[in-house]
Amino acid sequence: MTVAVENWIVPQSVIFDMDGLLIDSESLAMRALVRSGEELGYDTPLDFCQLMIGAPIDHCRRLVTERFGADFPLERYFETSDKHFTALIDDGQLQLKAGVRNLLDTLEEKGINKAVATSSSRRKADHHLELIGIRDRFSAIITRDDVERGKPSPDPFLRAAQALKTPPEECLALEDSHNGVRAAHAAGMRVIMVPDLLGPNDEMLEKAYMIAENLNIVADLIRTNAPAPTTRQ
Repeated sequence: MTVAVENWIVPQSVIFDMDGLLIDSESLAMRALVRSGEELGYDTPLDFCQLMIGAPIDHCRRLVTERFGADFPLERYFETSDKHFTALIDDGQLQLKAGVRNLLDTLEEKGINKAVATSSSRRKADHHLELIGIRDRFSAIITRDDVERGKPSPDPFLRAAQALKTPPEECLALEDSHNGVRAAHAAGMRVIMVPDLLGPNDEMLEKAYMIAENLNIVADLIRTNAPAPTTRQ
C-alpha cells in the first residue's frame, strides 16, 4: 500500500528512526521478548509484545507491570530478553531494511543532511549501526539517552533537528511505528510512515504525509522531486 498527498517539498534534512525502519530489528526484538516470557514461565504473546514497538523503556515497563502485576520479575524479563536479542544479532540475523542504501546514496547525491532519532540506547544504536555498516553515514545520532522524554514526545526529533541546524518544518521524518509518527508530527515535521510490524490506522493516515511500502519509494520521491502517486489497497 502506498498513500501519498500533494504539495511535496524537498527537505533540507531527513531524520530516520532506526529499529524497524533502517534495520530489521523489531521482529528479532519481538521474538526475544516472547522467548524471555516463556523462559520465566509467563505467557507474553506476540500481540502483547507488539504494544512495545517504538515505545521508550519506561513505557514498556509500565505495560508489563500493568499486565502481570508488581510481583512480575521485571528486571529479569528484560535482561533475559536482551540476552536472546543479542544471541539473534550474534547469529547474523540483523539485516538492513529494503531501500536503505539506495535512499542514503540519494540523499548524499542531493546534499541532504541525515540524522537518526531512536528510542534505543546509545550502546545499542552505535553497535547496531556499526555492525550493519551505516554508522558513519549520519551527521548525528540521537538516542533515548540524549533526551528526557522519548517518543511519542517530540523531543528526539527536535534534538536531531537542532543537531542538524535545520528548522523542524524543513525536516522530513521517516518512521515505522505509531509512536514515532506521533513524535515527528508533534515536532512539526512532515513524516512518512514505512510500516514494519504495525500497519497504519486512521490516526497514522491523518498525521503522516505519506504511507510508503519501503524506502525505495522515498528515494524515488527525493530523486525525482515530485509527489508520489496516491494509491490505496
